[in-house]
Amino acid sequence: MPVPRAIIVGGGISGLSAAYEFAKAGQPAILLEARPRLGGVIETERVEGCVLEGGPDSFLAAKPAGLELIREVGLGPEVIGSNDSSRVTYLVRGGRLVPMPDGLMMMVPTKILPMVTSPLLGWGTKVRMGLEYFRHPPVQKMPDRSVADFITDHYGRETVDYLAEPLLSGVYGGSVDRLSVNSVLSRFVDLEHKYGSLTRGVLHARRLAAAQRKASGKGAPALFQTLKGGLAQLTDELESRIRGKIDIRQATVEGIETTPQGFRVRASGEVLDAASVILATPAWAAGALLRDVDPRLAGLLEGVEYSSSATLAIGFRRSDCGPIPPGFGILIPACERKLLVACTFIGAKFPFRVPDEIVVIRCFVGGAGQEGVLDLDDREMLRRIQDELQGLLGWTAQPLFTRVARWHRAMAQYTVGHEARLASIREQLAGLPGLYLAGNAYEGIGVPDCIRTGRQAASQALAFQFEPRA
Repeated sequence: MPVPRAIIVGGGISGLSAAYEFAKAGQPAILLEARPRLGGVIETERVEGCVLEGGPDSFLAAKPAGLELIREVGLGPEVIGSNDSSRVTYLVRGGRLVPMPDGLMMMVPTKILPMVTSPLLGWGTKVRMGLEYFRHPPVQKMPDRSVADFITDHYGRETVDYLAEPLLSGVYGGSVDRLSVNSVLSRFVDLEHKYGSLTRGVLHARRLAAAQRKASGKGAPALFQTLKGGLAQLTDELESRIRGKIDIRQATVEGIETTPQGFRVRASGEVLDAASVILATPAWAAGALLRDVDPRLAGLLEGVEYSSSATLAIGFRRSDCGPIPPGFGILIPACERKLLVACTFIGAKFPFRVPDEIVVIRCFVGGAGQEGVLDLDDREMLRRIQDELQGLLGWTAQPLFTRVARWHRAMAQYTVGHEARLASIREQLAGLPGLYLAGNAYEGIGVPDCIRTGRQAASQALAFQFEPRA
C-alpha cells in the first residue's frame, strides 16, 4: 500500500464513513479497529426470521446525513419508515400503562383535550401547562441549564418526571438533572428565546411545516427510518466498498505522537506514519491516546462523560402471549423504575422485522447511574426483566429466544457546559493541524450525526496540505 494520507482510528459507523470518503477519492488510508469486526455499536442478527438490532435500530428522518449515504451506496430501495399510524407510546404511572397523550411533541402539548383527559399528570401540572402558552420571551438568551431545570421552569417538575426523563433516558441513557438543554434540546431553547412559550412556538412551527407540505404536495415523512435487513446492511456495504482500497487492520492503538512529517501511531507493535489522523473513537479513548500530544485536549476529551447500557431482545410465540398493547412500546420513568428503562414492540414499530407468528420485545437497561446492571449475567437479567414485563403486560409466556448486547461507556453524555467544552476542544485542535475528531461525543449522538462527522473529518483531511513542523 502507498504511504497513507491518513490513519483512521475506529471502525464504527464514523470511521467507516471517513474511510469511504478516502476510498471514493482514491486516496490511501489505514483503518485501525481493535475488535474483530467493523461496525461498532451497529450490530444486526437474524434469528427465527426476526431482524434483531443489538445497538441502534433506526435513525431520525429529519437528519439527512444518514439517508444521503444510504442512497449514495445504493441501499435506497431498502429504506423503510416507522409505522407512525400506530405510534402509541405507553408510560408507567403507579405500575400501570398510560398512553402518552396525543399531540405531544416531546413534552410540549399541542392538543388540549388529550392532555386534559389523560391520567398521566395531575391537575396542577395541567393548569400550569395551559398557562405556559402566555409566557413572554426572555430579554436575552439564558445561560446553559439542565434539561430538568428548563422543563421545570416551563411545565413543572411532574412533567420532568413523567415525560422529559423517560423520553430522554430512552435516547441518551442520561440524567435530565445533568444533561445540557442547550446541547440536547437546542430547538426548544431557540423557541423559548423567540416566543417565550414553548407551546406557542411549537404550534407556530407545526403550522409552518403543514403549509410547506401542502405547497409541496408531500405528506409528513416517517419519524424514524431504517433498513429492511437492519442497519448492518449499511456498515457491511461500506466495508465492501473500502476493502482493497483502504488498508484495514485489526489492531489496538497504544499511542500517538507528532513528527515533523505529521503523526506517528503505535498500534499492536507497529509504528505507522501519516500526515493526518482521524480519531473516530469515544472521546475518553481519544483523550487517552492524546495525553502525550496535547495534555489539555486530552483532559477535555476524557472529561466527556459516558453511560453504559444493554439491550435484550426477547422473542415469544404469539400464540403463547396475552393481549399486546397496540403501539410502539413502553417507557418507565425513573421514579417508577426497577431495572427496565424502556421496551419496544419491534413488529409494531417497523414492517418486515418480525414474522406474524412471533412477538419480539426489545428491552433497554442501564444508563447513567445504573451501569451496575451490566454486571448481571444473562440469566439473571432475563429473569428480572421477565418479572417486570409480567407485571406490566400480564404475560407468563416463556421466551422462544433471547439475545443480549452490552455496551460499556458507549453513549456520550452532553452535560451542562457541553457547548463550552466543545469550543475549548476546537481551540486546542486548531493548534494540531491534521488531527480530526468524529463520533457521537460532539454534535449529536445519532447514526446520521456519526456519519456526518466521519465524512466531514475525511473531507478536511483530504483537503489538508501538510507543512513540515519545525
